Amino acid sequence: MKHITVLIAGRPYPLKIDVADEPAIRKIVKEVNEKINRFQLTYTNKDKQDCLSMALLTYAVDLHKAKTSGGNDPALSGKLFQLEALLDQVLD
Repeated sequence: MKHITVLIAGRPYPLKIDVADEPAIRKIVKEVNEKINRFQLTYTNKDKQDCLSMALLTYAVDLHKAKTSGGNDPALSGKLFQLEALLDQVLD
């Protein structure tokens, strides 16, 4: 296990992860931050928390679609599973 700190929407979140998961987690964090930044550029009247919530909702919808479709896209299912695990770690 390895301890890392990731920044999501400018806030630090300490995580305890498997060393092998670090590249995927860092890639997901980057994608989440990019999605938050896109929402901030699109909705300039919304604060960072609103943009974070919209990004989370987008991923939750994608995860729901992947689960209900029977997981026909293994790459998407794997990515969403990793994102769900990251969110679980952040929220614990």
